[in-house]
Amino acid sequence: MSENYLIENFLEMMSVERGAAKNTIAAYLRDLEDYLGFLQGKKTSFLKAKREIIISYLTKLHQQGLAASSISRRLSSIKQFHQFLLLEGLRKDDPTRIINAPKKLRSLPKILSINEVDILLKTAQQEAHKEAQGKKQSKRAQRLNLMLELLYATGMRVSELVSLKKNAIMRDSFFINIIGKGNRERIVPLNDRARDLLILWIKNNPKEKFLFPAKSKSGHIKRQVFARELKNLALKAGISPNRVSPHILRHAFASHLLEGGANLRIVQTLLGHADISTTQIYTHVLDKRLSELISKHPLSTRS
Repeated sequence: MSENYLIENFLEMMSVERGAAKNTIAAYLRDLEDYLGFLQGKKTSFLKAKREIIISYLTKLHQQGLAASSISRRLSSIKQFHQFLLLEGLRKDDPTRIINAPKKLRSLPKILSINEVDILLKTAQQEAHKEAQGKKQSKRAQRLNLMLELLYATGMRVSELVSLKKNAIMRDSFFINIIGKGNRERIVPLNDRARDLLILWIKNNPKEKFLFPAKSKSGHIKRQVFARELKNLALKAGISPNRVSPHILRHAFASHLLEGGANLRIVQTLLGHADISTTQIYTHVLDKRLSELISKHPLSTRS
């Protein structure tokens, strides 16, 4: 019984019995053909492959630079194939039974540099002060200016920002009471710049319930609208729109605080993370800062 025949039978079973889609079948075929090529190079076959050979194959994929997620998908294909061989009575064992998929490393958050955020804020400020634009356009630019300032000053989630109510503003606009995930409340301070803009905005929009009202079902601006306006602003600031989003600015807020020496617990509180392990992803900036300090140490240049 040829190796290709075994693959064909497996794919037919996946298609007929499990209703696998064409794209899924094609992916299985690619994975198994690559696996087969490796086995043939090791002078073995599907029916004789041992656990050590399969681990060796996964190691090879890792050395080739394949992502953990891609290796996990390959292993899943191989596992299902060997289970098929076992159920069909073609093998008496499953060599993949105790092989675990590689852990997917948590990716570091994308952030903007302090200088890039500064450019973005200055561009928003300039747009908000343009006199030539119409009243409606001017108000939209002022809203974006304030929203951007609040986002970077507090690290709020975009859903928390767009749904802010006026009664969330506390103590002469020095603090904001934010309702986060699970209805957990946290009080976040404002810097002078965000506070001044907020006071002016409320003065010009005194009768509204939401801080950023809109003619929508929710009664406030949609987060998609804010995200779109933010990307347009990035273009005007000369920054790639792909590198700017509300979530990336939240990352920047946290990373820049830690880089400035803030305590991790304080950043956790400001971000509204229930578990500090979620906040620890930002400690990569501390590692970077430490590396830079060590590289500048006089002893590091001595031979």
